[in-house]
Amino acid sequence: MSPRGARARRANGKKYATWLAAGVVVLGGTAVTAVAASAGGEGAGPGDGTRSAKAHALALDGKDPKRRALPRTGTPTFSLVGVSWEDSGDTFEGTAQIRTREAATGEWSEWHDLDFDIRAPESTEGEEPEVRGASEPLWVGPSDGVEARVVADGEETAVPEALRLDMIDPGETVKGKGKGKGNGKDNGGTQGGGKGDAEPPTSGAPTGPAPGAVPAQEPTGPAATTIPTAPTAPAVVSRAGWGADESLVQDPPSYLNEVDAVFVHHTAGTNDYTCADSPAVIRAILTYHVRTNSWNDVGYNFFVDKCGTVFEGRAGGVDRPVLGAHTYGFNSYSSGVSLLGDYENGGTPTAAARQAIADLAAWKLGLHGVDPEAEVALTAAADTGVWKKGQVATLNTISGHRDGYATLCPGATLYSALPGIRTTAGASPYAIGN
Repeated sequence: MSPRGARARRANGKKYATWLAAGVVVLGGTAVTAVAASAGGEGAGPGDGTRSAKAHALALDGKDPKRRALPRTGTPTFSLVGVSWEDSGDTFEGTAQIRTREAATGEWSEWHDLDFDIRAPESTEGEEPEVRGASEPLWVGPSDGVEARVVADGEETAVPEALRLDMIDPGETVKGKGKGKGNGKDNGGTQGGGKGDAEPPTSGAPTGPAPGAVPAQEPTGPAATTIPTAPTAPAVVSRAGWGADESLVQDPPSYLNEVDAVFVHHTAGTNDYTCADSPAVIRAILTYHVRTNSWNDVGYNFFVDKCGTVFEGRAGGVDRPVLGAHTYGFNSYSSGVSLLGDYENGGTPTAAARQAIADLAAWKLGLHGVDPEAEVALTAAADTGVWKKGQVATLNTISGHRDGYATLCPGATLYSALPGIRTTAGASPYAIGN
């Protein structure tokens, strides 16, 4: 084991001890470790109708160094699942497949591939030894059983150490809070990121402000680079609106000098979610990024669902240049927006989603005087598989994840839609000068 791996084992041991102190429950006979994802325990308060997200870990042990298999196993209820391992410095080359049992019907799904396009950021957060390696999480809906098979079939001769399944139960929020009506409209907890409330967006984008809209806050401090003449923001569902568990976030956000580009991602997984499920999907991703990846907060700055609703991602202010963890090598120049769903394996981004991404990117770039149809030269902060550290990359100001990092993200169909999204962004009423 490498020195870094040894440091990771010690660091993870400390974190595991912390979780034990918070009340870990080991379920007899299943080797499933259940970890309350919130310091608040099962609920945020008596009688408030909430239930905190939970993370369940299931070790994938075995004698074959290149293979791990888990027979069909009953588990606590979960809705999102991924595979993780001890040290993010150990790149896994192989395949991992899972199938799950639907809690409501008892039916088993087909086998699903897990993607390994995720990478710890180049920031200080990513350099911490306790950051785990992990697959992209897969949203499967409420499930109570899992089967898995993992094979190392690249240059690696063994699966990574401390390989495990991570299963996330997103919990529940107060009835009606953070839940849309499935049409991208009338979502509570929306806010404008610019001055004043959100203006009505163009056709296909989420309408706003909805009831309970939060007035925008003026940015303060050295990171406040908002241009006074920038247009009002599109409607954005706040973190409170989708039920973010803020007790998961231990450290304050970091800020960039400015946002030079927007990188577009997809969450992978499934396109079968309903838009009423979107807040739960995002809560599960937050929990996965913190409890599985050991990041401080969710990696993306924004989410968009197929109904065109925009959600605030990483905390720190939608109108401020918050440092995210989404595009390895280029996080320190950019903002990241992820479309819920899989656009590599047959999914097609809706017109509402494309419009929402265009409006959001136009506004976010406009805060820094950046043309959404232009190109920008950025220096890679790390080796990404596409660019070498220190190499100057010429990129579109609205780019796909794959333009900066060796990945299929944001999927073939969403990537092919980016030229049109750039054109739409240039004509958006949220673009500077329009």
